[in-house]
Amino acid sequence: MSAFPNSDLNPVLAAGSCRVSVISNGGRREVPLDQNFFVSSGKTILKPEEIVLSVFIPFSRKGEFVRAFRQAPRKESSFSTVTTGMRVFFSEGSRVVQDVSIYYGGMGPTTVCASKTCQAIISRRWDEETLSRAYDVLLEELVLPPSAPGGKVEFRRSLTLSFLFKFNLEVLQRLRDMNVITDEVPEKMQPLPKEIQPSLQEFQHVSKSQSEHDPVGRPMMHRSALSQATGEAVYCDDIPTTDGELFLALVTSSRAKARITGLDVSEALQLPGVVDVITVKDIPGKKVREMCGYEEELFAESEVSCVGQMLCAVVADTRAHARRGAAAVKVGYEDLPEPIFTTEEAIEKSSFFEPLRSIERGNLTEAFKTVDQIHEGEFRMGGQEHFYMETQSMLVVPVGEETEFNVYVSSQYLSFTQDAIAETLGIPSNRVTCHVKRIGGAFGGKVFKTAILACITSVAAWKTNRAVRCVLERGEDMLITGGRHPVLAKYKVGFMQDGRIVAVDIQYFINAGNAVDESIVIVEQIPLHFENAYNFPNLRGRAAACRTNLPSNTAFRGFGVPQALMVMENMINDVAMALGRPADQIREMNMYEGPSITHYKFAFSPENLRRCWQECKEKCEFSARRSAVQEFNLQHRWRKRGMAIVPVKFGVAFSESFLNQAAALVHIYKDGSVLVSHGGTEMGQGLHTKMQQVASRELHIPASKIYISETSTNTVPNTSPSGASYSTDANGMAVKDACQILYQRLEPIRKKNPKGSWESWVMAAFLDKISLSVTGFYRGPDLYMDWEKMEGQPYAYFTFGVCCCEVELDCLTGDYRTVRTDIVADTGKSVNPSIDIGQIEGAFMQGLGLFTLEELKFSPAGLLYTRGPSQYKIPAVCDMPLHFNVYLLSNSYNPHAIYSSKGIGEPVLFLGSTAFFAIKDAVSAARSDSGLFGPFSLNSPATPERICLACASPLTQKIPASKPGSFTPWALNI
Repeated sequence: MSAFPNSDLNPVLAAGSCRVSVISNGGRREVPLDQNFFVSSGKTILKPEEIVLSVFIPFSRKGEFVRAFRQAPRKESSFSTVTTGMRVFFSEGSRVVQDVSIYYGGMGPTTVCASKTCQAIISRRWDEETLSRAYDVLLEELVLPPSAPGGKVEFRRSLTLSFLFKFNLEVLQRLRDMNVITDEVPEKMQPLPKEIQPSLQEFQHVSKSQSEHDPVGRPMMHRSALSQATGEAVYCDDIPTTDGELFLALVTSSRAKARITGLDVSEALQLPGVVDVITVKDIPGKKVREMCGYEEELFAESEVSCVGQMLCAVVADTRAHARRGAAAVKVGYEDLPEPIFTTEEAIEKSSFFEPLRSIERGNLTEAFKTVDQIHEGEFRMGGQEHFYMETQSMLVVPVGEETEFNVYVSSQYLSFTQDAIAETLGIPSNRVTCHVKRIGGAFGGKVFKTAILACITSVAAWKTNRAVRCVLERGEDMLITGGRHPVLAKYKVGFMQDGRIVAVDIQYFINAGNAVDESIVIVEQIPLHFENAYNFPNLRGRAAACRTNLPSNTAFRGFGVPQALMVMENMINDVAMALGRPADQIREMNMYEGPSITHYKFAFSPENLRRCWQECKEKCEFSARRSAVQEFNLQHRWRKRGMAIVPVKFGVAFSESFLNQAAALVHIYKDGSVLVSHGGTEMGQGLHTKMQQVASRELHIPASKIYISETSTNTVPNTSPSGASYSTDANGMAVKDACQILYQRLEPIRKKNPKGSWESWVMAAFLDKISLSVTGFYRGPDLYMDWEKMEGQPYAYFTFGVCCCEVELDCLTGDYRTVRTDIVADTGKSVNPSIDIGQIEGAFMQGLGLFTLEELKFSPAGLLYTRGPSQYKIPAVCDMPLHFNVYLLSNSYNPHAIYSSKGIGEPVLFLGSTAFFAIKDAVSAARSDSGLFGPFSLNSPATPERICLACASPLTQKIPASKPGSFTPWALNI
């Protein structure tokens, strides 16, 4: 029987006076489920030999009420933060309590009975005076130390009071229904809404003049949709094992900052199945990877700088043997002083990766002298784990006799991986062929660390001359690879009474971790994007990457832009609260309008931005619903609704100009079938499907005749990464180029036989010795950014979008539900509307997770606690908006991308922040009922804990706060 301290069932069984029937060789007995049943975490008074036969649950008596409550990080498939079971029994026809039982989970190592609180209630009238005294007794009875395992101490203590208060309201309602009392119940507690409403997906149909055989612009199904839905789609680890194949397991550091004093592999080598241990001494070529002028070791050699840093690898004949061998490796450490974990520690010790970046416009000093008000604030935003469906996976197979390798790898940047392996092995790149058919998600997380892991696996394959497979478990993937950068920002804003923002100064600090990875690129994207959709006459954005002793963070969908914009939008919310005006008015008043120039002197038109804003307001019925929200809040004390509408302006393409290129190889076979290869990676985003549509249009043949097998470096060399929302733009143009050349080659054949079929034209061309194979190429725009002059054109164009969100929250627990979401996105003339809408919906949900749900927790020693789905929660079906509408902006054109389309994969992620700001709007309404007005702090993600404490209900205000610095926290605020 489970004695888990957070069990949802145990408190209910205990409160309900249930008994468990057990049997053993000694006979049968019944044991009451009470405060004596649970001995310690995971242990009960039952004997090891006893088997549970049944649980006796007594019928409720007249005047007896039983209720259970729980609050968890996520609504489903999540352990409770606090859970409770409560029972009360009244004397017949009376409000005098004859018996009461209250049990809590999550408030200690076992299920806890609030016996003193029960004694304070028994034999008393169930009324305000009794319950008020019970709250005080409960507060004294259930005390958690500030360093309690699991953290969230103030929140957990607050929940114990909130659950009792909720129980009180329900009991009062039941007593009133039974005519025992005639008092008006303060507020009937209703569960949050959960009924899903019909939703809309709206896009512009293609022109009637377009050929019915031309699939571009039509909602064509993802070419792998059926195989993925049935589980038949092949990923890296689905490739069958070969004879003699080995499996690789990593040995990682357990210290955050230490000198390595020894690495003993002798025990591991003696274990069954273990073939070898790969160390830094086995690497024949380069032992480091370089990025932005900094080096990162493949294996730490003399010192470790974070928990999870790779030290060596064990190869064995099975996965289990490899992991057992890795666990047997003994590492000696000598701890080094003063590891740095938090952003504040890095700032204090000036621990940064160079360069720092800054962009400034206007005269801030003079501007701040002219404004009506100045507000200064600080905002913190947590990181995010990629949590791709497929973890880091690779298979390296030695082939031939001249040190050749076939590498099957889950990577979004094949050429980078190819070059890294070649340099590590000391061989030319033409000896390494990297392949990828598809990968199970990446979101930016399968570039740099993937290359390092592939290098290590390649060394093992080179040394043993056998195929070696490395597939990370979810926990070690999360430990090793890093994710989105946490951010601490400090801002100062000057504004006028009418809402015009005149001066903005923001300093961003990102927690980069122990290695630079792609942090410098993030640091550059932040000041380029931080103004979002607003035209401020005077502004300055500065960004710095903090060097800490945590695993290095890396690229993540949005590439630093969500962090930059989140701080800006929070600042605008503060301005609105300070002025007592709706935030949407402040946003609209300061938005770009007419021909505009960014703070780095990039000219653009914000017409579609303004169109998205107006269409979103109209389609979501913003004004009417805003009034309805205000009316709802007037009628409810403990449930509040909030609304927010937020825009996004996102630059598309790589700021590093050389990355804006692509190639494609297109073959036409004698039977008329077409094989397309390009340099992009299919990550689930539908890239192959769109390339199929491009080829279909340019060759004037049905898409069914076109096939894309895989991406490989021996068909398309020197690939660029699939990222920056630019893959369709670049690879599409390359495929288009190749297909146009082929179609032109067939023109003489078509003229000779205009009524012939595609197949007959192809065969005729073959017989006429016309080449049916072409390489297409796309040379992208020459983008640049001059950081000294603070000017440039770092993007090809901007993608715009606007989202409106409405939420309802429970002020007593911090739980919330997204009632409705409306998104208007500018995708230009979409190549495939159904895929783009899917990307928009997915990006929004990933953003919603970032801003309201997902939390990375590190121990005071720098160990990641949240390793795996039981500790780290991404959005589930229960987190979807109940009413979710997506509209693609009509009549939008973009001359800078293929077929006038726009990249959409990253921009919409930030629109998930509208849920955060809708929550903040609802919290503001709750605070107003407590007499609290004006700007307040709510950091991201807006978890139930942060929401509950920010609502500052009278119950929450009873909880004494622990003094910072007086204890060691269970988890760091990095």
